[in-house]
Amino acid sequence: MFLDEVKLKLIAGKGGDGCTSFRREKYVPMGGPDGGSGGKGSDIIFVAEKGLKTLIDLKYKKIIKGNKGQNGKGKNQTGAKSEDIIIKVPIGTTIIDDDTGLIIADLTEDNEQVVVAKGGIGGKGNKAFATHDNPAPTFSELGEPGEIRYIKCELKLLADVGLIGMPSVGKSSLLKSISKANPKIASYHFTTLSPNLGVVKTKTNENFIIADLPGIIEGASKGVGLGLRFLKHAMRSKILAHVIDMGSEEKRDPISDYEIIRKEIEEYNDTLAKKKEIIIASKMDLPNAKENLKNFQNKYPDKTIYEISNITNMGLNELIEGLNTTLKTMTTEDIYNENDYESHIIYRFKNEKPYTIIKEDNTWIIKGKEIERLFAMTRFTEEEGVKRLTRKLKNMGIEEELRHLGANEGDEIVINDTVFELKD
Repeated sequence: MFLDEVKLKLIAGKGGDGCTSFRREKYVPMGGPDGGSGGKGSDIIFVAEKGLKTLIDLKYKKIIKGNKGQNGKGKNQTGAKSEDIIIKVPIGTTIIDDDTGLIIADLTEDNEQVVVAKGGIGGKGNKAFATHDNPAPTFSELGEPGEIRYIKCELKLLADVGLIGMPSVGKSSLLKSISKANPKIASYHFTTLSPNLGVVKTKTNENFIIADLPGIIEGASKGVGLGLRFLKHAMRSKILAHVIDMGSEEKRDPISDYEIIRKEIEEYNDTLAKKKEIIIASKMDLPNAKENLKNFQNKYPDKTIYEISNITNMGLNELIEGLNTTLKTMTTEDIYNENDYESHIIYRFKNEKPYTIIKEDNTWIIKGKEIERLFAMTRFTEEEGVKRLTRKLKNMGIEEELRHLGANEGDEIVINDTVFELKD
């Protein structure tokens, strides 16, 4: 089964908890702290693998969860790092943040990988907090929660040449004739319900990949038929090979067919519309083909046209060599813009406050990644750890900001679902 899109929830592994522990030795203050730190939680890593052709393996994995790092122990024992979770996807998979719509990574090379959800760091043991002023700290940290992300994986097939055109114009037959692919072929619309890839070998033993994309019809760019679902697979093609039934086997007008498809491509995506295009005049063995081709050439005299017949094999070698020669002059281009990637816009947030404060009735809700992280790693059962958290929040300017916004003593403050009162 071909599956080219899937949504997932990722929960990276929580870091291991730090340990509060003391050595029991004479002349060492309070026995001396020896609590070890926790190990890092597992990252969730996506890796492109050449042998995969579909995202079907992810269909039933709605939630992918990492493993917790090992807790720290006494005697300065650091917890072990949890093993990372590796998710294999086909080459050509784009990973998108489902909340922001920004691209996390576009995996286009074999074994290319990206950390999509980062595991939490281990909490520090009390040994790590020992200072000259406080040689025997009585607190440690909990492990940092793993990153939670909602993502969409979208497969766009990697092909040098994409065959496009109306249904039943001979795309699947052409793919079978010039490559080792064996697509399903029949004389009715939408025989091809998923893209087919084939490897074409030239006389000089050079190879290129060609894709038969499912039939596009009028309205495809707006979701009619199968076109919207599969137009995206043409995005990575270097050449769009527009297959046109010049024999008018189904009583259609070749010029009208071409113009309909061109309109759908232009409405779907500007980048796709600007790709190199050739015309493959198919079914040239039929009686009306020569006249239809002449009319087409009169309307579009600048188009590169290859005349073929899948029945007689006419023009197939010329088509293969022509495509191969053209491909040699072309380079691979990124189908996305810089602004599509989340890494490109991170700088926008560097100078912003690391938190937001929202008032609801007499309750002040504070949100911010760093603040929520501090709360999640604080043991509220250890007084010294709570005091450390309070100092950090004050240094971040939260108390001053609350006063500036009009917060009064006794107002409720909520951070990470924890409720407490503002006091002088």
